[in-house]
Amino acid sequence: MAVLSRRDTGRLLVRTVAVPDSGDLLAQLPQPDAGAWVHRGAGLAGWGEAARITLPAGEDRFTTGEKWLRDLFDAADVDDQVRVRGSGPVAFGTFTFDASSEGSVLIIPRTVLGRDGRGRAWRTTVTGPGQPAGPEPVTVPDPLSNVRWHDGSLPAPQWEQAVAAAVAAIKAGRLRKVVLARDLYATAEEPIDPRILLRRLAARYPECYTFACDGMIGATPELLIQQTGREVSALVLAGTTPRGGDPAEDEALGAGLLASDKNTEEHSYAVASMRDALGPLCDTLDVEARPALLKLPNLQHLGTRVRGTLAATGTPRSALALAAAVHPTAAVCGTPTGAAFELIRELEHMDRERYAGPVGWVDAEGNGEWGIALRCAQLSGRSARLFAGCGIVAGSDPAAELAEAQVKFRPMRGALEG
Repeated sequence: MAVLSRRDTGRLLVRTVAVPDSGDLLAQLPQPDAGAWVHRGAGLAGWGEAARITLPAGEDRFTTGEKWLRDLFDAADVDDQVRVRGSGPVAFGTFTFDASSEGSVLIIPRTVLGRDGRGRAWRTTVTGPGQPAGPEPVTVPDPLSNVRWHDGSLPAPQWEQAVAAAVAAIKAGRLRKVVLARDLYATAEEPIDPRILLRRLAARYPECYTFACDGMIGATPELLIQQTGREVSALVLAGTTPRGGDPAEDEALGAGLLASDKNTEEHSYAVASMRDALGPLCDTLDVEARPALLKLPNLQHLGTRVRGTLAATGTPRSALALAAAVHPTAAVCGTPTGAAFELIRELEHMDRERYAGPVGWVDAEGNGEWGIALRCAQLSGRSARLFAGCGIVAGSDPAAELAEAQVKFRPMRGALEG
C-alpha cells in the first residue's frame, strides 16, 4: 500500500512569482531536506514537503505515482505568474531500479526556486488551508570530517569473479550484455548534510545533472528523458575510458574509445533499447548515426543524442510516464532485458534500491527532466551508500571493469572527502 504524507485534507495552494536571479540555486537551500536538479547552474532546488507518497514495490509504481500527482495537480489552486517549464507545482522523484524493490518516492516541496540560466528566475510556494506560509527555518551545514570507508556487498575480488561469470554467460549465449554494479559504504562523524555534497558536485561536474531527492544524491551524466510540450530528448551513454594526463594522451584515449569494438557494441545496445522504447510513442524520432565523446573531468563516454516529437494522437504522456516507458535501458540493465535482470539478481548479491532508477522532476503540465541515478549515494544520517556499475559484454576484462568502477566512485568519494 502506498504511504501518503500530507498535512491537510484540502487542496494545495500554489503561487509562483518572478524573483531576481541570484545565480546559485544550491547556495540558497536553507535546510538539509533538499530536492534538486541542476545542470550548468540552471534548474530547480526545493525544500520542505507539501505532499509526499512512498510507493509500494511493483511494476505499477510509476502509474500509481502519476495518478497521485495528477489528482493533486488538477485539484490545486494555482497562481502561476511566470508560466515556464518548472513553474507552478513541481514534484521531485526517485524510483527504484527493480520493480521488486521498495522505496520509490514523489515529493511536492513547499518551496521551489528555479532559474533558466538566461536571467529568468522564479519562486514557487505550496501550502494548504491552515498551513503557515512564512519563511522556513535556516540551518548552516556542518562540515564533514573523518569519513571512514568499508566494502559493500561484494569486495573487489568477488566482484571481479561476478564479472567473469557474466562474461561466461554472455559467451554461452544466455544474453548479449549485462550491467553489474557494486556498492561502497562511508561513515562520517556527524550527520551528512546533502547541501555540502550538492555544491561540490555541481561545481566540479557542471556538465552533469546534479540531483537530490529523499537522500538520494549524485551527479549523473545520463539524461534519461527531457520533455517540453511534445518535444522530447535523451542522451544515451555507454562505453567509457579515462581522461588523459595531457592533451595528446586524452585525444588518443578518446580516439581509442570511438574505435573500440567492445565499447561500441556496448553502446549500440543502449541506443537500440532507447529507440525501441521511445520510437512507438513519437511521430518523429531522430537518433544520431554515430556516438560522440562526452568528456567529463574524470571520464570520457560514448554518447548518442536522441530527439523526437511525441505522437499528436493518443493519451498525452508526461515526462514521468516517458521515464517509466524507457526504464530500464540497456545502459543500466542489459540486453535482452529479462535475461539481464535475472543475471543481475544472481550475481550482484545486493538490492540496488534507487541506484540506476529514474530520478528527476515533473510539473503540472507534464514537462520535466529525468536522469538515471548514477555517480550517486543514498544518505542516511552519518552513513552514505555509494554505487558504481559497468556494462559487461563478451570482450570485457574483469580487472579493467573493476578499475572503471573505481573511477566512477570518485565523484561521490571526492564530494564526501572535501
